[in-house]
Amino acid sequence: MSELDSQVPTAFDPFADVDAEDSGAGTKEYVHIRVQQRNGRKSLTTVQGLKKEYSYSKILKDLKKEFCCNGTVVQDSELGQVIQLQGDQRKNVSTFLVQAGLVKKDNIKIHGF
Repeated sequence: MSELDSQVPTAFDPFADVDAEDSGAGTKEYVHIRVQQRNGRKSLTTVQGLKKEYSYSKILKDLKKEFCCNGTVVQDSELGQVIQLQGDQRKNVSTFLVQAGLVKKDNIKIHGF
């Protein structure tokens, strides 16, 4: 009887809370670049998930000069600060962030149609 007791595996709960430091999953911080359709052909590009240490106004100023478009920084209750640019600037913004060294290419997610 004692042989069978020693062979029974211990209970493992797959839904138990695991510390983020112990597991490698979910530790990556992604920068999400999305496009939203406005009226007709007009669209809006949003950038969220940048580190809070960065000056969003300076990044926005450089983006506006580089792509010749208007934009603003919006404070959202759930997402924090979000950069909004006029037009579909998804690819331009992603290459700009990588070349400026703000974000690695692996940490950028581009959403949209």
